[in-house]
Amino acid sequence: MLDTTELTTAVDRFADRLRVAPQSRLQRGAAAEGLALARELALRAQRLEAPGRPPRTLPDAGVFTVADQLVVACNDLAEILRTAPPTPPLRRELDEAVAAVRRAAATATL
Repeated sequence: MLDTTELTTAVDRFADRLRVAPQSRLQRGAAAEGLALARELALRAQRLEAPGRPPRTLPDAGVFTVADQLVVACNDLAEILRTAPPTPPLRRELDEAVAAVRRAAATATL
């Protein structure tokens, strides 16, 4: 069982920043950064959960929903990682997801 606290905490922080950002900042790229990250996390979750099935793309539901989409995608990935037997590839998947969150949070102009 992998501890996904670092991942969920980082996403929660980023999502909170997105939720309080003014619309103008969201429209200037912060929402796009959040959506790209949510899509990446959703893709990772789908590849782990159903490796042979083609992944679906998380829709763009607007700048005001990005934070919630990000949290949902993160929670899906975290649950898969928590419930799977811990293996080196899953540990690497978790580490890469955490790194992706940190990069997105650092580059988003909030």
